[in-house]
Amino acid sequence: MIPFFGQSWSVFAPEPINGNFTLKVRAQTRQDGKDQTTDWVDATAVEVSLIKHNLFPPRAGIQAMELASEFKSNWDALSADHKVVVGLGYYVGTDWPIRLNKKLQSYGNPQAVAAYLESENTVIKYSTQVAKAIWGDSVVRVQFQIYRQNVVPFKDRKTPSPQPLQIANVGWRGLEIAPGQSDQDFADVFRKQYEKMR
Repeated sequence: MIPFFGQSWSVFAPEPINGNFTLKVRAQTRQDGKDQTTDWVDATAVEVSLIKHNLFPPRAGIQAMELASEFKSNWDALSADHKVVVGLGYYVGTDWPIRLNKKLQSYGNPQAVAAYLESENTVIKYSTQVAKAIWGDSVVRVQFQIYRQNVVPFKDRKTPSPQPLQIANVGWRGLEIAPGQSDQDFADVFRKQYEKMR
């Protein structure tokens, strides 16, 4: 049955899901020798619109949420010093991933750093696809923002108050492309859905 009809019942045990994860992407594009910063695109909202009111929802509708959830967990495991480094821009040259890794490793906890960098690399590749789908080949670097917002507790449902955003700050990153990924196939689906929402 998997991957077409796989289901997850994690909502029931041991506790209901109590937070929403969001992944937003923006880019810097280069036109006529000048870099311009785009607006943020809510990739999670675009994907969720694929599964909303859909009798046969595609798995493409949950990628951003899953990436955001895993990334946020790994970001939370970093120390305050690590998080300062992560918030800086790393995109100059082709060796920026190596420099980022060395800087993070210099603050210790190599296991947490390795897990974080693996999830960051995956999100960068996803963000690159989103950026290219929306802004084309003029994209020179990307930035993503991931945050969690708790659901209003059940006991407070009658007097709900906005829950604060738990933001994982990340600086600008160079573009990353996974071997064998199709920017065109991704763009055909993502951009079409994005345009429907505008």
